[in-house]
Amino acid sequence: MTPVLVTGLPRSGTSWTGKMLAAGGDLVYVNEPLNPQHPPGHCPGVLDARVTHRFQYICDDNSADWLPAFRDTVALRYRWLAELRANRSPYDLARLLRYGTAFTLGRLAGRRALLDDPFAVLSAGWFAERLGCKVIALVRDPVSFVASWQRLGWTVYFHELLEQPLLVRDHPELLELRALVGSQDRVAKAAALWRAARDLLARTPGILVTSYESLAADPLPGFQRLYAHAGLPWTPAAARRVTRACTGGSGAGTGFAWTGLSRTAYRPMDSRLALAGAARGLSPEDAARVRALTSG
Repeated sequence: MTPVLVTGLPRSGTSWTGKMLAAGGDLVYVNEPLNPQHPPGHCPGVLDARVTHRFQYICDDNSADWLPAFRDTVALRYRWLAELRANRSPYDLARLLRYGTAFTLGRLAGRRALLDDPFAVLSAGWFAERLGCKVIALVRDPVSFVASWQRLGWTVYFHELLEQPLLVRDHPELLELRALVGSQDRVAKAAALWRAARDLLARTPGILVTSYESLAADPLPGFQRLYAHAGLPWTPAAARRVTRACTGGSGAGTGFAWTGLSRTAYRPMDSRLALAGAARGLSPEDAARVRALTSG
């Protein structure tokens, strides 16, 4: 059973894309197992491995720490006892029941795992090669990406990348980011992260890199292409659900009831309207600076 990974930097549309791929009913949606924040991370029922960094780097040289755990995840084998030992709050127990049931029923029904994980973006090649994932990587327009991070007050902690020796060994160009460690220039830091991820994805074989903007502007043919890449049937039911979820209106939420347990950023939306004003929060000067910092 071929798993699917949807990745890209946070705020690049991975949750939306993952939910639309799951609309066909052939996938079990797994939200951000590599997120170091609990929840959604640090849930050994879903991924029985210790995540130590944002954008954890996984390669052949540290596969022993990750391959057995991810093989269980993509095979939809939920670790009930490991989860109970680690997480026992009411929210955690509700999440355990939701994910444990989804994994078990999905495995019995022959469904495949879909990992929605922006924190896997630097390891996309490993997921494709070692786990056999069909990988879809979203890249958002850099101005819209930086503006979104600015509106949320997010910043980049480059030491979490530079403290991973295997990542720096395999991608020595990341050493250039040292100059921004400790910087208060959130615009420059987000732009640098965007460029680093864009360049790394462009060099990664075996994955499909797609533009968030092109997908949002014309979702039906865009998702039909992604379904084909993932080896999913594009059925009339899938087309109807994607249409309802991406065109707004009173029926937009049909089939995507919000449970509060997956903690995904996705909400049903009119994807074309979502493109309008995507750069709000950035001054024209900052927008021009982002273009300059990410060009080439």
